[in-house]
Amino acid sequence: MVGSGGREHALGWKLSQSPKVDKVFFAPGNGGTKDNIPIQADDIENLADFAQENNCFTVVGPEAPLAAGIVDKFNQRKLKIFGPTKAAAQLESSKIWAKTFMKKHGIPTSPFEVFDDEKKAKSYISSLDYDVVIKADGLAAGKGVIVCNGKQEAFDAIDMMLVKNSFGSAGKKIIIEQRIDGIEASYIALTDGNVTVPMATSQDHKRIFDGDTGPNTGGMGAYSPTGVISNDLAKKIHQDVIDKTIQSIKSEGITFQGFLYAGIMIKDGKPYVLEFNARMGDPECQPILMRMGSDLYEYLDAAAEGKLKDKPPISWKEQSAVCVVLASKGYPDSYPKNEEISGLDLANNDQVMVFHAGTKKDNGKVLTNGGRVLGVTALGKSLQEAITNAYLAVDKISWNNKYCRKDIGKKGLQYL
Repeated sequence: MVGSGGREHALGWKLSQSPKVDKVFFAPGNGGTKDNIPIQADDIENLADFAQENNCFTVVGPEAPLAAGIVDKFNQRKLKIFGPTKAAAQLESSKIWAKTFMKKHGIPTSPFEVFDDEKKAKSYISSLDYDVVIKADGLAAGKGVIVCNGKQEAFDAIDMMLVKNSFGSAGKKIIIEQRIDGIEASYIALTDGNVTVPMATSQDHKRIFDGDTGPNTGGMGAYSPTGVISNDLAKKIHQDVIDKTIQSIKSEGITFQGFLYAGIMIKDGKPYVLEFNARMGDPECQPILMRMGSDLYEYLDAAAEGKLKDKPPISWKEQSAVCVVLASKGYPDSYPKNEEISGLDLANNDQVMVFHAGTKKDNGKVLTNGGRVLGVTALGKSLQEAITNAYLAVDKISWNNKYCRKDIGKKGLQYL
């Protein structure tokens, strides 16, 4: 299991339940994962050597190694791996590539223009009579998207990316797109390059503060399923976005195998793609996998082998699941590390799983080691019960600079 976040902990946890899996190694893992190996997620050669020596089926969690071509390297060495190639991962690694691809193939998304010159970008903003979203082209850990209210915020975002170089090479080119105001949700599917299998629906909470205010983060919590996406809308998204994307990318000579994540904005009952990710969402992964009844390994193996057509639909528990992300105060900007976490043993029970993200072990203690530290994930018979169970567990965990939103899942209650 390549990666060190909450998504990787959740994937490894679910994979370990398969009777076909003997052991799950985490590279590099975190303070909550067992059998960690000291190989970083971007150390592709050493990961391939380890996989070969230990007869591993490799699953890639984060986007950076996918964008760097880990799957291509493993394929060259005939090592089994789940995830898209470097060419396929461009759907996430270059927002310009993805938007141009969507426009070319008629996949619903908002109108956009591309800039690398701040004066031209500001001149363009001045000519518009609507609000915009400004995006860095490359990977920026979920923080390279700025939703602007008014022209001054847009000018500031342009300066941040093109003048101050705040996102480095990821922000050397930017997209300015029309802002679509609607309801946002996440739609994730599993594909072998031909057949696509839907995962459960979910809704992320990207902003740092309650009421969806403050800057974007990597995600402060999520719940599954979401009433935002009705059965009819799910079919429409699957047909008009997921299937169309997989077939369109195939027509360009690229096979996409892996998780395809579409960040969707729903306006007037119509879905628009905000962005694609070439991997499972984080924190959406945690509540989705808590609800999954089927053997995850069997589906990932079938996808890697191009044999998803042989698999039945994935089974899902009737319960709802909610993941509340516990972060270090100061995230998504600077924050303290190395603070001891207490109460972890009190929080887990048969309805709750605490997935580790930014943690490390030191002399038997679990310490904070990142911005997003833990993903407290709970099941419940209803969404409200899952919210209650999650926050009961959250209250048992503490460290000096613990922070979380208090409203995760609440916006889903109105759609029940």
